Amino acid sequence: MSNDLFPEEIMSTEDKLLHIQNMVADNREQEVCDLFLRLTEHELSHILESFPQNQRQSLWVCVPDEIRGEVLAELNEDARLSILQGVEAKELNEITKDLDAQDTAEILGSLDHELEADVMQSMDETRREEVQSVLDYDDYAVGRYMHTDTVSIRENVKLEVVQRFLRMKNVIHKGTLELMVVDENNRLLGTLHVVELIRHDPEAMVADVMEQPETVLDTMDAIEAAKFIRSKHHHFAPVVNDCGVLMGQLTADDVFELTLEESEQTVMNMAGLDEEEDLFAPIKKSVNGRTLWLGINLATAFLAAAVIGQFEAVIAQVVALAVLMPVVASMGGIAGSQTLTLTIRGLAMGKIGGSNRVVLFNKEFWIGIINGLIWAVIVAIIAQLWFDDIMISVVIGLAILINMIAAAVSGVVVPLILKRFGQDPALSGAVILTTVTDVVGFLSFLGLATLLILN
Repeated sequence: MSNDLFPEEIMSTEDKLLHIQNMVADNREQEVCDLFLRLTEHELSHILESFPQNQRQSLWVCVPDEIRGEVLAELNEDARLSILQGVEAKELNEITKDLDAQDTAEILGSLDHELEADVMQSMDETRREEVQSVLDYDDYAVGRYMHTDTVSIRENVKLEVVQRFLRMKNVIHKGTLELMVVDENNRLLGTLHVVELIRHDPEAMVADVMEQPETVLDTMDAIEAAKFIRSKHHHFAPVVNDCGVLMGQLTADDVFELTLEESEQTVMNMAGLDEEEDLFAPIKKSVNGRTLWLGINLATAFLAAAVIGQFEAVIAQVVALAVLMPVVASMGGIAGSQTLTLTIRGLAMGKIGGSNRVVLFNKEFWIGIINGLIWAVIVAIIAQLWFDDIMISVVIGLAILINMIAAAVSGVVVPLILKRFGQDPALSGAVILTTVTDVVGFLSFLGLATLLILN
């Protein structure tokens, strides 16, 4: 295979990245620029995020001017800022001039306020109002993700008139599937699919063939809106405000993007990380972002250590207890993380609520008992073969049973409580669960040893 030909249609993403790295290392800038002409904005944003920050500026030079705005919108915030260092408002306005309001707001929202204001000021009044209307929404509201470039028509006209209007004004885009039917106050009355526009008699009225769509509010949480659209198997949903006025639409592409964002957010939050964190962010910034959760974890570890410290006497007399303590904590931690992961996934997908929470709790409780009994017997047998002490075997068996039940219960209860108080279970659930399984495990193991072995 010739690398110079770069047959990207048959090369993996990793192979493409390696090929570009080799060209950069050999200072083959023109070849990089020629290659970038054949890549999409998605591929280019992936490549830029895969290079260290000090190399992105040189690669950015090769990004074609006509898709620079789309590439910036695709990048994570840290990567975007690393590329825009030193950029002036006039240049940034030129880059984003052909983007829709949603993508422009995505880029401007990551800038410092002074540069954002300068870029906004350089826009014409109509575009400035469109972008500002998106920026006014909360970060995770539907209004931040919706597309405002909808095509609106009236209900009291014939289909033939609509067809002529679309041809004359050339307002329908390649990806447009639905026309929005509104009244004189821009309140949504219905939608008309472009196929219906062609399929029906041109003399038919719009009101006779339009459909009543299910809508989402512009202030609704965007991920919840995506779940709703996905559950209804819709390819889009009109976005309205609380007065029923049409504000925009969410498309299938938006739903797909939000679904990916939700999954990335959950994975990153479970590690205590920001979903926007750049893989090649500066060391200082990455350290600052991770220190908080490491500190919290340290505090919970000292809590578990304090529990152990209450049983110094029994540990000093029975050395085998110190050897077996990690087994109890580890089994509880693994069992709890399994339940926690399933519960967080169920919450994220909207499958847990109402009475089924009790059903889930009962199910996991019994799983904890059954698994606890099975592994209590197995661990007790191993301990007996190892230390030849029946009381140590009984103690660790009972401790395993207690801790695995506690782990199963905590794996359900902890995320439900966090969700109830408006906290993200993926962000702090694992830390709390680990604390519970460590404390319960050590307390039950050493407490039982004190009662059954020393007394």
